[in-house]
Amino acid sequence: MNTYLLPLTGGVLLGLAAIWLLFSLGRVAGISGIAWGALSGPDRGWRWLFLLGLLCGGAVTHNLIGHPIPTESNAPLWLIACSGLLVGVGTRMGGGCTSGHGVCGLGRQSPRSLLATVIFMGLGILTVFVMQNVTGGLL
Repeated sequence: MNTYLLPLTGGVLLGLAAIWLLFSLGRVAGISGIAWGALSGPDRGWRWLFLLGLLCGGAVTHNLIGHPIPTESNAPLWLIACSGLLVGVGTRMGGGCTSGHGVCGLGRQSPRSLLATVIFMGLGILTVFVMQNVTGGLL
């Protein structure tokens, strides 16, 4: 199978889902906001269905394509916990997650989302560089 076909298909489907959500419910497809609203918002029904659709879509794709899902990590538990905490703090500080800013905000030509996406990407690149070169790939 062409190595570009799956990522291209996934990108198109993400874009279509974001457009559908915006036009049908007037909502931005930011996963952190959807997840938070599923726990605390008044309109929880569609949010739970959206999150369930993400999980089911991944499972169906896995079964159709047959690629193994990585289940192990060599990273220590403290690093995984700290990473999750930093992602949560960054999401809160940035006013949304990468899907909200990168997929939906850029599509709406939001300057705030452009800045947030540049910061997300820059810090991601810096983190990979530090983890691979400064620590020697140990962490």
